[in-house]
Amino acid sequence: MSPRLEFEGKSVEKAVQKACEELDIPKEKLKHDVISYGSSGIFGLVGTKKARIRVILPEPTPVADPETPVIGKPNGSSQKQEMKVESASTHTKLNDFEISRFPDDPVDLGRSVLQNIIDRITTDAQISVDESSERILFNVEGGNAAVLIGKRGQTLEAIQYLVEKIVNKRIEARVRLQIDVEGYMETRRTNLQRLAERLAEKSKRTGKPVTIGQMNAQDRRVVHLTLKDDNGVRTQSMGDGYYRKLVIFPRKSFSQKKNANNITDL
Repeated sequence: MSPRLEFEGKSVEKAVQKACEELDIPKEKLKHDVISYGSSGIFGLVGTKKARIRVILPEPTPVADPETPVIGKPNGSSQKQEMKVESASTHTKLNDFEISRFPDDPVDLGRSVLQNIIDRITTDAQISVDESSERILFNVEGGNAAVLIGKRGQTLEAIQYLVEKIVNKRIEARVRLQIDVEGYMETRRTNLQRLAERLAEKSKRTGKPVTIGQMNAQDRRVVHLTLKDDNGVRTQSMGDGYYRKLVIFPRKSFSQKKNANNITDL
């Protein structure tokens, strides 16, 4: 039985090329079976799998008797192999098309990816864009807003994370994206700003740090920006990972000054 080896690559063609280079066998003479055509995953970002082939190594060629006539083999096997390679090539091109069909402009790319995602969740949802120097905001109107937002905004948060990852993987210059559904994020931002101001006043009044529970990066950014000009407190994210706590610390100089004023009043 002929020995067999397995090779992997981003596509079947890449796996075949790798096998040819390592085994020093011309492509037209390489015999192989396709184990897996691989997968481009979700927009080429999540769940990608490599293609895999099994190469059948040629057996040593016996020394032929010069007087023995050589009988040629029918080329049916070769034709089948060529059909396999052609099929693998076609499959790879289809996978590449799934990724390459999206535009390269960050606004058009973000809109296309977002529309592709929400169309699989709900119907009749429309996207408008508000672009500034700081960020690109995609507003989603219509459809089932509750499903798109999810419990405590977790579905919307996951959608934004995925769209931002896909866009920044394709675009050289990093861009900041935000996605809002029916004004949910704007309302949430306003509530966070009020909470930050209220807790900052508490921290200054008591002279003790105040902690806000687990927050994602976007919510923490809102709190940081809300209090960045408040000379009486400073903010700091604590912990590791995507969700972290945010602590509001009173500034010592402010606390000491306030305590001194209280003593004078007494």
